[in-house]
Amino acid sequence: MKVALIQQKFYGSKKETIKVTSERIKEASKNGANLVVLQELHQNEYFCQSEDTAFFDYAANFDDDVKYWSSVAKEANVVLVTSLFEKRAAGLYHNTAVVFDSDGSVAGKYRKMHIPDDPGFYEKFYFTPGDLGFEPINTSIGKLGVLVCWDQWYPEAARLMALKGADALIYPTAIGWFDGDTEEEKNRQLDAWITVQRSHAVANGVPALSCNRVGFENDSSGVMSGIRFWGNSFVCGPQGELMAHANNQDEAILYCEVDMDKTKAVRDIWPFLRDRRIDAYDNLLKRYCD
Repeated sequence: MKVALIQQKFYGSKKETIKVTSERIKEASKNGANLVVLQELHQNEYFCQSEDTAFFDYAANFDDDVKYWSSVAKEANVVLVTSLFEKRAAGLYHNTAVVFDSDGSVAGKYRKMHIPDDPGFYEKFYFTPGDLGFEPINTSIGKLGVLVCWDQWYPEAARLMALKGADALIYPTAIGWFDGDTEEEKNRQLDAWITVQRSHAVANGVPALSCNRVGFENDSSGVMSGIRFWGNSFVCGPQGELMAHANNQDEAILYCEVDMDKTKAVRDIWPFLRDRRIDAYDNLLKRYCD
């Protein structure tokens, strides 16, 4: 299966950004991609750098957004993983990944479960934690374990997706550096981000695909200095081996051939699921073992 991760910047408006994204999806299709993955909240700037109720208007057109990306997936004949701002009701919003099959039908959706609240990443102000659980989405190319950004730090999320039969883990994400950080700190953060996702692939014996944005985005409130998104979108195999890797500043359509059948061969020699001590994990349901 040929996959394409679209790593790009924000183009100043939703209209222009969507135009560029759509063109790149079609380009990926022409180059043989069966699966296209977009970055987190790809229609707009990363607006969570500040807390502003005006940004809730971005979710008002969720139904129209779903219809639009459905038509793009159908025209390009690809399975498409999008990341949209969902208005469920007044005062109730989700960070939602909607997956479209190659015929344009909605294969399923996932609402982001883990919601951060850190300087420059004030997502708890905007997003209600997901309530759909960790359920792989069935598509014509396999079962996709779609998670979103902050979810990527949690082995429990990846494990549950794998235990429910996910053929691959997919992470639309938006993460970057603050320019005031030292180069050493930036390198530590990036290395941790890549390592933890590769570890999920290893622990579960499945490929992992992570798609991140690039470019510098100012904080519209002026409180923060802005985020320089670090790109580094990548694909790794079920042993954590890096198979494709973008850089930290350039827009890119990152292509990779993924062999879904390799999972069986890897799990046969590393049977981590067989050796799990499910009788001894009760404490995982506690916040902390005091």
